[in-house]
Amino acid sequence: MGEILDRLLQDSDPILQYKIRLVVLREDPSSDVMKTLAVVTRNCEFISTLLSEQDSTGRIPLSPYKKWNGAHWVLHVLSDLCYPLGDERLRPLMEQDVEWIFSDQRMGWVIRRTKLVGGSPTRACATMESTTLLSMLRLGFMDARCDQLVKRLLSWQWPDGGWNCDMNPVAKISSFMESLLPLRALNLYVKVTGDSKAASAMERTADIFLKRNLFRKLIDGSVMDTDFIKLHYPCYWHYDVLNGLKAMAECGFLSDPRCGEALDYLESRKLSDGGFSTDSKYYHHKLETSGTSLVDWGPVSRKKLNPYVTTDALYVLSVAGR
Repeated sequence: MGEILDRLLQDSDPILQYKIRLVVLREDPSSDVMKTLAVVTRNCEFISTLLSEQDSTGRIPLSPYKKWNGAHWVLHVLSDLCYPLGDERLRPLMEQDVEWIFSDQRMGWVIRRTKLVGGSPTRACATMESTTLLSMLRLGFMDARCDQLVKRLLSWQWPDGGWNCDMNPVAKISSFMESLLPLRALNLYVKVTGDSKAASAMERTADIFLKRNLFRKLIDGSVMDTDFIKLHYPCYWHYDVLNGLKAMAECGFLSDPRCGEALDYLESRKLSDGGFSTDSKYYHHKLETSGTSLVDWGPVSRKKLNPYVTTDALYVLSVAGR
């Protein structure tokens, strides 16, 4: 692992160097080296580009949920990159996102959808609340509204432990897509607060993934979705096996034997140079349409190392002791 880490630390943007040192090498963020790198990271070209659509008020003059350059998603990718805590430039974006997530429009949408299918369980895209919660916690903007978001998530949790926005009235099974971000957000909330109800809910959610080996159907053991065994970055609200393993690592469940097959698969994807590739992407660079990314997330090719996927894969394998 040493050679590929040296290569990434030498060739990558400062934000990725910071993440590697924090989550793979487990360096102390309060060390002089990390403090210096945090300053460099906040002022690097990658971050300047990602935040380039902020206006004079510090907000992005788009719907917060505009894929993928609205405030909601810009904050999400920053949090997933382990961006250093406490950058006040992000506060207007955070407020923009929180105002939207607590708006009457958002809650009205959930209430209407749930009534249409009989009133229970709640048909909400819980990834929205979870992404906001995760961003608030990871970027240093925790306040009482985080407690409200957790209360909302717990009240919406389906009987099997997850969440779903499926409008089919007979739907009874939670969605991997809608449950992974709630799992990650609740886990971090529990680490910060020690809340027992959130901990219990998080464990129930993890079991949805674990009992399916992170990518297999219960009914016959087949692959749930071929996209689940492709590697992507960023995943945004989507699910793939690496994103699932990353969540298990964060939550402390990676030693569960039911993660073994997914870990074996991830190891099988290692390139000859020690890196990992990206199979496909969920973004493009056409500014006028939905799905826009302002920054380059690296090569999309089965034969070329992608530094972002490689960083997450090395994190997972290091936690797994592989």
